[in-house]
Amino acid sequence: MFNKKMILSQSEIYDSFYLYDENAIAESAERLKRDFKGVDFLYSIKTNSYPAIVKCILSQGLGADAASAAEVMLGVQNGVSKDRIQFSAPGKTKKDIDSTIDVSTIIADSFGELHLIRQLARERGITAKIGIRVNPSFSFFGGAGTPSKFGIDEELLFEFIPKLKEMPEIEVAGLHVHLRSQELSAAVLEKYYENLFILAGKFQAAYERPLSFLNMGSGIGIPYAPEDTPLDTASLGTAAAKLIRRFSSQFPLMKVYIETGRYVVGKSGVYVTKVLDKKVSHGKTFVILKNTLNGFIRPSLAQLITSYAGDQPLFASEPLFTGPNAFEFAVLSSETKTETVTLAGNLCTATDVVAKDVELPKMQPGDIVVMTNAGSYAAVLSPMQFSSQEAPAQLMLTRDGEVVHADIAR
Repeated sequence: MFNKKMILSQSEIYDSFYLYDENAIAESAERLKRDFKGVDFLYSIKTNSYPAIVKCILSQGLGADAASAAEVMLGVQNGVSKDRIQFSAPGKTKKDIDSTIDVSTIIADSFGELHLIRQLARERGITAKIGIRVNPSFSFFGGAGTPSKFGIDEELLFEFIPKLKEMPEIEVAGLHVHLRSQELSAAVLEKYYENLFILAGKFQAAYERPLSFLNMGSGIGIPYAPEDTPLDTASLGTAAAKLIRRFSSQFPLMKVYIETGRYVVGKSGVYVTKVLDKKVSHGKTFVILKNTLNGFIRPSLAQLITSYAGDQPLFASEPLFTGPNAFEFAVLSSETKTETVTLAGNLCTATDVVAKDVELPKMQPGDIVVMTNAGSYAAVLSPMQFSSQEAPAQLMLTRDGEVVHADIAR
């Protein structure tokens, strides 16, 4: 599951660190490319934006799903072409658009952004080929659409098409829809994809110009809890290929994109920390670890949400909360005796707890604790400036067996 020898070696240098496995990252990327014929994948840079990680993934031939101007530039720096960098996020500024319009495909998230793009295109004397993010009239699971801060409502967009057709400064090259992350059912995703092809067909007919791309968003999930069944990517890829063939006559020029979300990096990373102290309070044993909430926030959020929910049902709120059992904790020691402990951090806040009343091997200061599923939405979400603590190191185990700093471009 993880390289114990390498973790112990790096623990002699660092008290807390992330370790990403380049082989595991490459295997995940290759699996997607192998299983999804006719689909071009875009790496969701926001899931893990450390330069060495981004370079590793984009060197596999993936494009870039950018959520900021800075992420667009990461794609550019790694040699990704304009048509394979898609900049999609709400609230883009004129500066964002101006700095990226020449090097990426901008996905307009609102009528306001359409106005900004049109204004800049007019100033430059160009026709901007863009995408539009749509908030469709259907939900991810096929029910009625819901209000969202993302995209333009399908009904409003179709009412606006006559005006779009009269704008020489803008050419709508494609559509983007993303409704949900972390889905493990191939059947659910297949139906969702079908609905997107139908939506694209309706838009193309109304716009009376061929679409050159359809970005179906992410949705592809990874197993977190022990009871999770991994997504059958081979089955889903076959279903996607059938849809592409089915609609090929309707979309002869259209590329199909899917965003990777957390899939490529999520399982490739672990978070490693050390036991700093151990104490007993009112009969409960606390193990104090280095940099927990401020190093890897998601386990602490899981504890916080679970404690507030009480007996109420829990619902995922990605990317902050997936479920109560999304992370495993391993103690790297030869100790065979176990005890029930609460794992807490070294911050001056009672919410700095990553696990409550868990049975683990008995620990002493200096022991190593490993947390799994730390490749995506982990370091990038964590408030490392809290309490001015020393930040965890960002390390990558390369395919050559070398350990490099993931936060430094190679």
